Amino acid sequence: MRSVVVAAFALVCTIATLMAAWVPAGSQTPLATGERLILVTLDGSRIQEMFGGLDVEVLRSTLPKGAAVESDPTYRRFYASTPEARRRKLMPFFWDVLMTRYGSIAGDRRLNSTVTLTNSHRFSYPGYSELLTGETDDEVIKSNDRIHNPRTTLLEALKAHLELSALEVAVFASWDVMNEIVEHTPGALTVNAGYEVFELTWPGAGELSLRQFETPTPWNNVRHDAYTFGLAMTHLRAVKPRVLHLALGETDDWAHDGRYDRTLEAYARNDNQLRELWMWLQSQSEYRDRTHMLITTDHGRGRTTADWRNHGADVAGAEDVWMAFVSPRFAARGEWRDHSPLFSNQAAATMAAWMGLDWNAARPRAGRPIPSR
Repeated sequence: MRSVVVAAFALVCTIATLMAAWVPAGSQTPLATGERLILVTLDGSRIQEMFGGLDVEVLRSTLPKGAAVESDPTYRRFYASTPEARRRKLMPFFWDVLMTRYGSIAGDRRLNSTVTLTNSHRFSYPGYSELLTGETDDEVIKSNDRIHNPRTTLLEALKAHLELSALEVAVFASWDVMNEIVEHTPGALTVNAGYEVFELTWPGAGELSLRQFETPTPWNNVRHDAYTFGLAMTHLRAVKPRVLHLALGETDDWAHDGRYDRTLEAYARNDNQLRELWMWLQSQSEYRDRTHMLITTDHGRGRTTADWRNHGADVAGAEDVWMAFVSPRFAARGEWRDHSPLFSNQAAATMAAWMGLDWNAARPRAGRPIPSR
């Protein structure tokens, strides 16, 4: 027992030391050279769960008629008396650490804070393309078909701007269509998406690559986030890329299946993955104090028990999204309140500006950078 206590104390001390080393966002300390960018997307994550945690009425609607919601294991695990407490139960690291100490988040409409899609389709390909290009054209990108992006993406532009190799700009995604969404030029980046063999021989990657095929999901083109995250971490450790897009997907697919219990469990797993990613970044001199992280989603979902499973042009609420910032260039302001509306098409220019690139110079139709206030 004493050894367990000592080990736990040592872990707590290590975490405290790593957190203390972070330069508070918004400080006047100049950034070191070699800045890094990490984009994390949680597919189809509603603002209701992000800002309020467990939606009791949605959970109740998924139970057998007459079942007591209070007896349900999901209720017992995630219920608390206030939205703030429920979201902390669902994503404790995100809310108690990232958003409390280091970052900020916009999109809680209760606080007069809005982030909205500009594409009218309100599903994944148009949503991700809007994030990665800053532009929307509803007549050009209007399906989830596997066609390469008609526009050069931010990831490709940063590769050219920073004179990086394909290994240094990497995408790991749970949904296979991300292979086409993130690239205009096939093969420009390192991309591993969906049920796809990972051919690079980094330590641990081979086992993960094999196991993904031995643990299928209910969906043909979306693998478990655990493999997406695990492969991304092997690449981070081996290459230490300058730019990474981590695209997690289970928050969307379990919702489409009506499995609210599994949807909430996916949020909780994603929170643990964010914690592991953050702690690793803070332990690495190449990333500590010089990494910009944007965390967001490609679309929202319906607002009610009748349509929470769905999204699309005809689903009210699917345009409502959120955006979180953890960057040495952004003030650690917690929740945004009473501000001018933000839009998903501003993400590309914001990330480009963090990395020293004027996105709007060649793309005047794209959204403008979000002010770092």
